[in-house]
Parts: sequence; C-alpha cells; structure tokens
Amino acid sequence: MNIKEIQNDIVDEFSMFDDWMQRYEYMIDLGKSLPLIEAQYKTDDNIIKGCQSKVWVHADLKDNKLVFTADSDAIITKGIIAILIRAFSNQKPKDIIDADTAFIDEIGLKEHLSPTRANGLVSMIKQIKLYAIAYQTQVG
Repeated sequence: MNIKEIQNDIVDEFSMFDDWMQRYEYMIDLGKSLPLIEAQYKTDDNIIKGCQSKVWVHADLKDNKLVFTADSDAIITKGIIAILIRAFSNQKPKDIIDADTAFIDEIGLKEHLSPTRANGLVSMIKQIKLYAIAYQTQVG
C-alpha cells in the first residue's frame, strides 16, 4: 500500500467512532501494537525535540524503504507516533518527503490535543521527514 492508501484507511477507521473518548481508546490500542524501538536506540539522539513526553524514533533503510520503530513514555503519545509509523514506515524516502499530512486534520487529531501535544505531533512529523531526507541521499 502507498502512503495515501494507508492514510485513507486511518481516516476511515477513525470515522467509525462517534466521540473522541472512543478515538483516544483506539489510539491507546494502536500504541500497544507499535513496533518497539530496540533499547540501544532509546538514546538522547533519537528523542523527538519539542514533545512534552519522551518519544524515541529510529529509522533503518531496508530494501530502499525506511522502516521506523518508536516508543514513548506516555500512552496517548505512543498512540500518536503509532499512527505516524503506520502511515510512513516501509515507504521510500522520496514518498515520505512528498507525502501530505492532511489526514491528521481529517481525523481531527490536532484540534483534540493539548497545545503541547499538538506541537509534539508536528515535531514527530518533522523528524520522520528529516530521516527521509537523510536517507534519500543513500537511495539516490
């Protein structure tokens, strides 16, 4: 699946829930299924700057695609990064760089987060795109 198809699936899944309490519960469940970062990558170098809680993201290039792993010490934040990892992991760096993130607004995530969590979300997206830019040079 390409990024847009995955994003559309995420939007469809969130639209099944009537209220934000159900959506938060769903995000928490997504966080529990997150491919966890290996302990060796839980370093200051991999912490997302600008997040209120600790969020670690690591990327590896496999078969010209970026594979992300992550973790957080907060359950909602772990759900947020799980959504982003699902949308962008196993994709080519150029596709990640070019990807639109409007699906975040479509599910209403930003407007239902505290200002500090919303800033953290923007920082997570920025870091994922920075990894893609860094690895793009290796793919060519």
